Amino acid sequence: QVQLVESGGGLVQAGGSLRLSCAASGRSFSIGALGWYRQAPGKQRELTATISSGGSTNYATSVKGRFTISRDNAKNTVYLQMNSLKLEDTAVYYCNAQAMVRLGVWSDYWGQGTQVTVSS
Repeated sequence: QVQLVESGGGLVQAGGSLRLSCAASGRSFSIGALGWYRQAPGKQRELTATISSGGSTNYATSVKGRFTISRDNAKNTVYLQMNSLKLEDTAVYYCNAQAMVRLGVWSDYWGQGTQVTVSS
């Protein structure tokens, strides 16, 4: 199985920046797409940003131009650089990974979540 360990969350003022990190560990044949999802109070969990194994990225419209997702395949780590943070970015951020732990079978794995709070 794959374990995801997140770091970098915290409290920041509006307009500030944070960088989230998520490192995958465990036994797997391959790590595919990686991503960040967030869940704000009273809302459903939503896609924030994803990055494919080849480096293609996808962003929620609400974060385009402000957030940047990247990955280091050698370290099995995905990052989310968050700039120009807004109050609406306040949420629990979850790391997601697609991993092949059995040959030919892809499964989703989730981190424990890290709180990001943006204050005025």
